Amino acid sequence: MKNTRVPPGQSLRTDFPVLHFGDIPALNEQTWRFTVTGLAKNPLTFTYKEFLSLPSAEIVADFHCVTGWSQLDLRMKGVLFTTIASMAEPSPEAQFAFITCDDGYSTNMPISVAMDSDVIFIYEYEGKPITPEHGFPVRLMVPKRYAYKAAKWARGIEFLKNDRKGFWETRGYNNTADPWKEERYE
Repeated sequence: MKNTRVPPGQSLRTDFPVLHFGDIPALNEQTWRFTVTGLAKNPLTFTYKEFLSLPSAEIVADFHCVTGWSQLDLRMKGVLFTTIASMAEPSPEAQFAFITCDDGYSTNMPISVAMDSDVIFIYEYEGKPITPEHGFPVRLMVPKRYAYKAAKWARGIEFLKNDRKGFWETRGYNNTADPWKEERYE
């Protein structure tokens, strides 16, 4: 029987493999900052402690890696993208969110995608703090897109009028990344 929650071309896994480009950055909770800039009424900066004190949410969602595996029912806790956006108040001309991260990583998406109810900056996974390998201190999760949109070591959001491709998108990965349409590469 086929699992209707697993997109085409994906196989189901029960573990959570570690995949990333480059080294795992050494981060310090005392100096870490998350910033919100660009076309927003209220630019924001949070320390790690302030970020943890923002209104949190817990979600259970699926994760689909562009390399061909999926994991179902991940339990995550963090701050919803919509929570941060409501504080920042993006201007009407802001149509895209560009997510910046440590180690030169970035990703992008239309605000309409980022504002989905399950897009979340997580700091807990399965009831425990996320590990450095999985994105400590904060990782963006975008469950309805391939995992290269789930940026590890997130540092901020820049609201933009025009799209700016992120790290993998500039290297030939599909800009939309819809796993149900198998949008893996351009």
